[in-house]
Amino acid sequence: MNKRETGLLTLIGACFLVATSTLMAQGAKAPKFKEGVHYKVIENAPVASGDTVEVTEAFSYLCPHCAAFEPYITSWEQRKPANVTFRRIPIVFGRASWEIYARAYVTAEIMGIADVSHGALMDKLWKDKQVPRSMEELSHFYAAFGVDPDKFVATSKSFAVDAKVRKDQRDAQAAGVQGTPSIIVNRKYLVSAGEAVANYDVMLDVVDYLVAQELAAHQAAAANDEPAPQQDKQEDAQSS
Repeated sequence: MNKRETGLLTLIGACFLVATSTLMAQGAKAPKFKEGVHYKVIENAPVASGDTVEVTEAFSYLCPHCAAFEPYITSWEQRKPANVTFRRIPIVFGRASWEIYARAYVTAEIMGIADVSHGALMDKLWKDKQVPRSMEELSHFYAAFGVDPDKFVATSKSFAVDAKVRKDQRDAQAAGVQGTPSIIVNRKYLVSAGEAVANYDVMLDVVDYLVAQELAAHQAAAANDEPAPQQDKQEDAQSS
């Protein structure tokens, strides 16, 4: 092998190393999940304030997928970071039967028993196969959680419940919710099942990814807002 051939091989090897390093660097920087593939950015989303991240599940009691998702989201809620809040909004999609249950959830929410009764109602419907058909029947279920059935029914017909149900539907529509269960992260991102989000574990992985992204943004913003160290202030005063 002559010097020219040796030099050419050396040059080819160097180019290969550069290309490999570039690809590795690009792979390291590539996001784990992609906008438009694993999640959607919500158009005209309100700017979230504060140092917490809000995660919202859009669900219906009469949705079998929501029943299957329940143990997953319950487990996630137990391990979520302390500065992440979790809430649910019941979806109607124009179905009268779904509206009864949405109104029941909001009534339970207003009466302070939504969290303790939620899982039990899912079990009653999907494990015990007992399906209340009216608010009166549902009121007897909720009586087990310390509320008066008549008061529950009366509250379900109140302006407060009606307004909250309507607001929840507007929020879901604004977020682009088209199926349940769906997850809204910090009112900015929508995560739903699909080809790239093939199971509930992946769905919650995407949620965790977006939550971490939002928390990192909060930390960066807080760092930029920190006042200058006292020593720097004293040096500035002396120099002036």
